[in-house]
Amino acid sequence: MSAADFPETADIETSSEDYASRFAGGVGRYFLDEQTRITLELLGDVRGSSVLDVGGAHCQLAQPLSERGCTLTITGSDDICGVRAAARLPAGRCTYQTCNSLALPFADNAFPIVLCFRLLPHVDDWQGLLRELCRVSSGVVLFDYPDIRSSNLLYRLLFDLKKSMEGNTRTYTLFSRGQVEQELVANNFHRPAFRPEFFWPMVVHRALKQPRLSRLLEAPPRWLGLTRLLGSPIIVRAIKHQSAPWRPGKR
Repeated sequence: MSAADFPETADIETSSEDYASRFAGGVGRYFLDEQTRITLELLGDVRGSSVLDVGGAHCQLAQPLSERGCTLTITGSDDICGVRAAARLPAGRCTYQTCNSLALPFADNAFPIVLCFRLLPHVDDWQGLLRELCRVSSGVVLFDYPDIRSSNLLYRLLFDLKKSMEGNTRTYTLFSRGQVEQELVANNFHRPAFRPEFFWPMVVHRALKQPRLSRLLEAPPRWLGLTRLLGSPIIVRAIKHQSAPWRPGKR
């Protein structure tokens, strides 16, 4: 199936080798390590869980989740996403499916854990995407987004500079915590946990090319609570409102 079949296809870019190059080298590894650390902390004990990763053909979380015994289903909006993912996916615990991210081919409450990274700020119908994530989750949804309450306030002024430094950056939508929480509540999810990843803009760390220095720079604002208040991007976890509480690792 091709991109012409579906209305939202931003994940074609995030599954590409060009996009993967943004996370190459020591600084890229630092970014992914922080993303993985926060994600696993928010999910808790996920051993044996069935996980849906919407638009996840970049495979950034496939390895750490498969190492914890999770079974992953990864979706993409074009068959090319699956071709690219095949070389990155751990063997045995991961499958790929091309489908419409705004009309996922899964039943309500089909997966206890639903992830969506590197996608929400790049789609036009972000409410529709979030609605689908919530529909197919029986327990928890977890995704990331760039927060407006951060250095992103200067986004429009600094985008050209950012693009000149990074080369392959894309435009994206900024959100507030209130917007995100309101949409989650409308889809029967509550208790959102917001975990910012970095205080300093990621472009600063890319320009420095020194992961050790980046860690040093991020430490003071983290200790002072500034990252919690003003950091971005933010990883969000929300739990489905239901009589039986969600338990990590439960199918």
